[in-house]
Amino acid sequence: MSAPIIAIDAMGGDYGPHCIVPACISFLAEYAFLQLVLVGQAPLIEEHLHGLSPVERQRLHVHHASEIVTMDERPSQALRGKPDSSMRVALELVRDGKAHACVSAGNTGALMALSRYLLKTLPGIDRPAMVTAVPTQTGHCHLLDLGANVDCSAEHLYQFAVMGAVAAEALGKSNPRVALLNVGTEDIKGNQQVKLAASLLQQARGVNYIGYIEGDGLYRGLADVVVCDGFVGNILLKSSEGLAAMVAARLEELFNSSLPAKAVGLMAMPFLRRLRGDLTPSQHNGASFLGLQGIVVKSHGSAKEEGIQSALRRALLEVRENLPQRLHGRLEHLL
Repeated sequence: MSAPIIAIDAMGGDYGPHCIVPACISFLAEYAFLQLVLVGQAPLIEEHLHGLSPVERQRLHVHHASEIVTMDERPSQALRGKPDSSMRVALELVRDGKAHACVSAGNTGALMALSRYLLKTLPGIDRPAMVTAVPTQTGHCHLLDLGANVDCSAEHLYQFAVMGAVAAEALGKSNPRVALLNVGTEDIKGNQQVKLAASLLQQARGVNYIGYIEGDGLYRGLADVVVCDGFVGNILLKSSEGLAAMVAARLEELFNSSLPAKAVGLMAMPFLRRLRGDLTPSQHNGASFLGLQGIVVKSHGSAKEEGIQSALRRALLEVRENLPQRLHGRLEHLL
């Protein structure tokens, strides 16, 4: 394929161009074959592009969009009331074939609504699902849905499981183990939707369904794909991020509590840095909207430069693997 082009909503998130533009510049230095399109209010974006060489500017384009979708805005307002928002224009570039993927740290509800309206879902998929890679004892696990769909039917959970399995396989996991997140592993546990979804998955050919999994099993690496509704998934993800931050803070406090503790801390520093790198949310930032006829990656709104680059890396990986097309081919068979 031609050089990948990723469109970025430069006005999204808590920091906007102040953080997103430097992250994009650093990312281009890491991937020499890539092109990025910064979408947003051109004068604000250009303020952060001074000093770039002509060669760098050839790979970093600015596409003006006059409006901004705020973080507290209703999706309906973003959909109907802001036709020239940076978020919408970035998605239109994907729809029109001028970019291969879109990355935004903006309003999640608005991004989902605009993505469904502009890019449409793949045949057989009712709702897109948000998925991300969560660190586990054995590597990582694909967790979905993360908040795009708070209320889900058994059929939706089944579709999420199929999409998660295909995505995990496309991204390098052979015959991924698929599980439903539940309050227990016994067949009698769970609500009606989960039980019905389990029945559908037990009958599905081509999906390596292993049954129910509890929250601790997710982090022990007992499954490669874990499926739940967006209400549960979002709480689980945010709780995990909070726990990781608390553990890091408590360790730092502990190692600064006395001179002997500081000495131990200095000896353990290389291991602690590695652990922090494995667990920090910014390293795993970037949730994909699976089920769309295009690639959309949602960055955490509070992500800084490292987190934005992680979301860009996720988008680039999906572009390389042509994930929507691979999903389409497999979903036709499985659904």
